[in-house]
Amino acid sequence: MSRGERRLADLGQPWPPSHVLLPITLLLIGLITALDIVSTTKIVLGPLLVIAPALIAWSEGPWVTGGVGALAVGAQALIGWNSGLLSSRALIMQLVALTVLSCLVVLLCVVRDRSARRLAQVRSVAEAAQHVLLWPLPGTLGPLQLASLYLAAEDEAEIGGDLYAAARTDHATRVMIGDVRGKGLPAIGEAALALGAFREAAHQHSSLPELAAALERSVVRYLADFEPVEETGERFVTALLLEVPDDDPVIRMTSCGHPAPLLLRPDSAVTVPDLTPAPPLGLGLSASGLYTLDTVPFGAGDTLLLYTDGAIEARDRDGAFYPFRKRAAQWTGCPPKVLLGHIHRDLLAHTGGRLGDDAALIAIRRTPPHAPRATGHAPTPLAPHDLPPPW
Repeated sequence: MSRGERRLADLGQPWPPSHVLLPITLLLIGLITALDIVSTTKIVLGPLLVIAPALIAWSEGPWVTGGVGALAVGAQALIGWNSGLLSSRALIMQLVALTVLSCLVVLLCVVRDRSARRLAQVRSVAEAAQHVLLWPLPGTLGPLQLASLYLAAEDEAEIGGDLYAAARTDHATRVMIGDVRGKGLPAIGEAALALGAFREAAHQHSSLPELAAALERSVVRYLADFEPVEETGERFVTALLLEVPDDDPVIRMTSCGHPAPLLLRPDSAVTVPDLTPAPPLGLGLSASGLYTLDTVPFGAGDTLLLYTDGAIEARDRDGAFYPFRKRAAQWTGCPPKVLLGHIHRDLLAHTGGRLGDDAALIAIRRTPPHAPRATGHAPTPLAPHDLPPPW
């Protein structure tokens, strides 16, 4: 979803809804007109009709807004005719002012609707780009259950510099999660390069350190061709590479400057594996033996929670960091998709619906031996309507 799911989906909807606001506006026009006609005092209510077109513009398009504006002008003329002041200078000025204001509101609706259509096109392109670059992880790979979540910090964006991917080898599953330094289009380009390199190299190297070295060479070649001179040495990618054998209750990891994941046990225990990190990818450091392999027990029912720093560095209005480990400990027994759903809602509630940086999360759970394994690889992307409440 969407940096945003950095905002709740219903915040972008008009409020109140049009089926409530339109009758209220028409009732308001009728009430003002009737009160002005039957009033025996010198209080003039006609100028209040200016509220009608301004109010209905919140939920309706230019045609309905224009119709309401014309109705308000007609009601103003009726009030003037009833009082015998239709030809007076004051009433004529009120009619002209109301007409001009209604036209301006209609013009505003036209501009707003055009911008909304353009925004919808941008969103569709961004969503397509996300699915091309960040393929939705399948719900199952071998003996594993998986779920992924991406929250982009940029308004209306679907993707940024965070990345993840998974690949099946003969008897294991390999996963990568990473974070490109920087933002904007350059970060997306580097993320695309790292993902493409991983998807190809994951099947060509027998160990994770060899895979990390291959990714380092790919990123360095890319930066040599496209990195701006003024940013030399400042562009890199942190990455965490994982390998989960099908028949061995362990998980192997190679860290390239990326935060260590959380290991969630069924008994609510949460630990952080002790990894030996190597420098991030793209720094030109590819000496032999630079990358190490760490092995951690990973049995049936265990869940590994991978994340980028956008999740652990998210702050609330008071500047307090999101207590990622503490909150994740509440849902250790949940399936991956449900776990990310809880974290998703809780993270947005902590930050007020807006993140300061992109955040990507992956939950990987080893299923018990007796659990049925799905034969297909149907993607199961996390959608707003799939999210369970955080209680």
